[in-house]
Amino acid sequence: MALCALWMAVSPVPVPQPSAAFRAPERLARVSSEVVRLAREAGRAAQRYERGLRTAGHHRSEVRRLGRELDGQRIVSVALRQDAGAAARAQYRTAGFTALGSTALAEDPVGLLELQWGETDRRERLARMLIQADSRRRALADEEMTTADSYTALDADVNRMRGEKAALEQQLSKARGELNSMAEASVRSGRCTPVDLDGLQSEVQDNQGPAGRAAAVSPSGWTRPLLSYQLTAGFGGTGTHWSGTHTGQDFAVPTGTPVRAVGAGTVITIGCGGPFGISVVLRHDGGWYSLYAHLSAPLLPQGRQVRAGEWIGLSGTTGNSTGPHLHLEIRKSAEFGSAVDPVGWLRTRGVDL
Repeated sequence: MALCALWMAVSPVPVPQPSAAFRAPERLARVSSEVVRLAREAGRAAQRYERGLRTAGHHRSEVRRLGRELDGQRIVSVALRQDAGAAARAQYRTAGFTALGSTALAEDPVGLLELQWGETDRRERLARMLIQADSRRRALADEEMTTADSYTALDADVNRMRGEKAALEQQLSKARGELNSMAEASVRSGRCTPVDLDGLQSEVQDNQGPAGRAAAVSPSGWTRPLLSYQLTAGFGGTGTHWSGTHTGQDFAVPTGTPVRAVGAGTVITIGCGGPFGISVVLRHDGGWYSLYAHLSAPLLPQGRQVRAGEWIGLSGTTGNSTGPHLHLEIRKSAEFGSAVDPVGWLRTRGVDL
């Protein structure tokens, strides 16, 4: 008994660890936030890199231009020196008078003085031109050296930014792969729990500024479901991926791209499986509904009211999908089979896709 008591006193009391099911939502929230943040940072890094490339290219072109101008100025300086040398040698041979003077000029002192004055003026002008040419050549050489040094520094910065961009893109690719895996696991388990991004949406929108946010919503109160995308399969199309015709509009975007409500409404359904994978359905005024399918995660619970442009999920490739994209439907009812063309429907409400 004493030994048992002693063992209990010195041994740590085991603390129950959270189950995998309990930790999954936390991990999904962490990975989702990481994808959104990395995508934003990678986008900024890409913009910095492109700006750096343009600036470095401008400096490289300027170095080449200055080099060409400097070569031309060297030619001018050489020609002026040769001209000045020829004039000096002619003056030496004729004792200060031009060799062009004839016997008639020799008998005319006034004519000789006039000719000598012209030659003196020419030499002085040559000297001034040579001084200016040399001054311009030195200035060009200094400018070329400064611009070349600046280009070298810019080129080093561009290489550094290229490395940062590549590292972020690698991290982002890994995080997107993890998010896709977790989304598939959520569908298999039948638990597609809304993810809390802990104020990340407000942080991103604040960085866009009020003018940018207001411009995204049409005067009638509607907006695009994504900020950047490529339209792929359209409404009414046919193919092996659909049992009938295509019932919505597809937007090709990377996994983890924030999906926005096209208009104010209420979350009435969060789907978790089937052809649409993880999906969200909103009810809008006027008896209209919008469906957002193939998500990697929903962001809002059922019953939540949303504003136009508010994030409702993250894009993914769950369900009947061959790659990451958003499938958007506009419906006359909440049920499948009442869809209309989203592109035309949004266009009549001031939103061009």
